[in-house]
Amino acid sequence: MARKGGLGRGLSALIPDGAPGDPETAPRDERVPATDVAIEDVVPNPQQPRTFIDPERLAELAESIKQYGVIQPLLVTEELGQDGRTVYQLIAGERRLRAAKAAGLARVPVTIRQTTPQELLEIAIVENVQRADLNPLEEAVAYQRLIEEFHLTQAQVAERVSKSRVAIANTLRLMDLPVEVRASITGGEISEGHGRALLGLAAQADRLVAWERVVAEGLNVRQTERMVREWGGTEAKPSKPRQPKPEARGPAAVTQGFEEAVQRALGTKVTLKRNQTGRGSLTIHFYSDEELTGVLERILGEDVL
Repeated sequence: MARKGGLGRGLSALIPDGAPGDPETAPRDERVPATDVAIEDVVPNPQQPRTFIDPERLAELAESIKQYGVIQPLLVTEELGQDGRTVYQLIAGERRLRAAKAAGLARVPVTIRQTTPQELLEIAIVENVQRADLNPLEEAVAYQRLIEEFHLTQAQVAERVSKSRVAIANTLRLMDLPVEVRASITGGEISEGHGRALLGLAAQADRLVAWERVVAEGLNVRQTERMVREWGGTEAKPSKPRQPKPEARGPAAVTQGFEEAVQRALGTKVTLKRNQTGRGSLTIHFYSDEELTGVLERILGEDVL
């Protein structure tokens, strides 16, 4: 799979110049010394954000390793194990390590690098995000860990993974969905787009009922967005879809139409009030600092500092 973008500036210093973009196929960089170590001495990265690896892709890589060996060294950090012997904690190369074990290798090439716990997590996230190896919820959990454990802002996370702040905020919002809906996204039953559409409903109970209908009727993302709009977004209950009113051409309907158009554009609830003279107010609702940032960036068309 092709890489998506480049390394964030916060990580470029951790990986040497000339480091290859595709760890499975790129040749070894001769400027970076590598050494062969016993495969049982390589231990998993506790910061690894990925929880699922496609068994079919893993088997294909194992067959390639049987034929050609591990072409690109694993990236590890050296430390002492509980029994006092030297072990190598994996930083990047989880799939290569698993495939090498499946291929029956006794030793694997590694490049040793000293890192902090934060750098361990950052490199693992970037490696997986750039190669599209994380599902949306794994990404959200990883970003949340960077924010909570290492006190990074959304802007700093965005810089490190070479994504926009809006993209980070949108991914993090998936964590607000009910656990059943999040599991449905992780399992591939519905898409990230479905999840974002369901966030248009304010109540968790409403989101859950709407999700059940999406799954039962096999609705696509556009149909889900339409359903959420018909249910009134953050205002109405799912059990009572909004029906067009007979006075659809009156001033109230025009105001409602404007209100819904702004809601769709900003991705959040808005309230439009007008009097008979044409004067009134437009209120934009938001439920977190991150959501406010996203709304402002949609309005301004640029990042908000």
